[in-house]
Amino acid sequence: MNGLLVIDKPGGMTSRDAVNRVQRWFPRKTKIGHTGTLDPLATGVLVVCIGAATRLADYVQAMGKSYSSRFRFGATSTTDDADGEVTETPNAPVPTREQIDAALAAFVGNVEQVPPAVSALKLDGVRAHELVRRGLGPKLNARVVSIYAIRVTGFAWPHLDVEVDCGKGTYIRSIARDLGDVLGCGGLVQTLRRTRVGPFRVEQGMSLDADPASVKLLPMAEAVAGMKHVSLNADEVIRLRHGQRIRLSENNAPPEGEELAVFDGQTGLIGIGVVERGQLKPQLVFGV
Repeated sequence: MNGLLVIDKPGGMTSRDAVNRVQRWFPRKTKIGHTGTLDPLATGVLVVCIGAATRLADYVQAMGKSYSSRFRFGATSTTDDADGEVTETPNAPVPTREQIDAALAAFVGNVEQVPPAVSALKLDGVRAHELVRRGLGPKLNARVVSIYAIRVTGFAWPHLDVEVDCGKGTYIRSIARDLGDVLGCGGLVQTLRRTRVGPFRVEQGMSLDADPASVKLLPMAEAVAGMKHVSLNADEVIRLRHGQRIRLSENNAPPEGEELAVFDGQTGLIGIGVVERGQLKPQLVFGV
């Protein structure tokens, strides 16, 4: 009962709501957690960790992501998407495609981004969206995020369709808001679909209405698909599980501080180690 599920989250529910639905497919007290919040408006890939795989949630959450979104120009929103209180922009200028392309170029790379006020970020232990509901209007600081590519797939005023490849912590709503600011017309997210998280794609996604009998977990090794691997023999596996360090081969030794996914020939993934002084130090180890 340890592994990963790719859910195709429908719109109109929170990620927590989706996890609660998945919980019904498994015995009581089964550990279940998701790997990155999707807004209620958003649909698409939600990777759910089951059992021991919950310990790998941070690794999945750190993977690159892809989104397909429709931006709406000529308006702004209290939530930076269509679910909020929408205000039309008076006499909004209509940008050309050339102006849009030129503006978008500044959004690609390692860029500073202010998260939406209505978000799951915590300030002093309280979610930002909860502070907004209390009328406190939290001030969120800009932070650096990685945006690898933004591809325009269609433009017909007031809608701009885009595909975005990005790193952890990037808000598509912030891109729509900030692009609208740059163009002087205002902008918000009309629709949003997450199409990929690391190797997990929306085509793999299960419906929450699926027959529980059809549920098949992906192996935990999928959570470390992008990490370098090292294989240990039976003696080394026992020693690592007892917290001992394993001497690595001096040939092609990984750099200091690099994390390695650790496998054996019998049970597959047994944990994650970090390289220290030519040795593999256990960082996360699964039991027998």
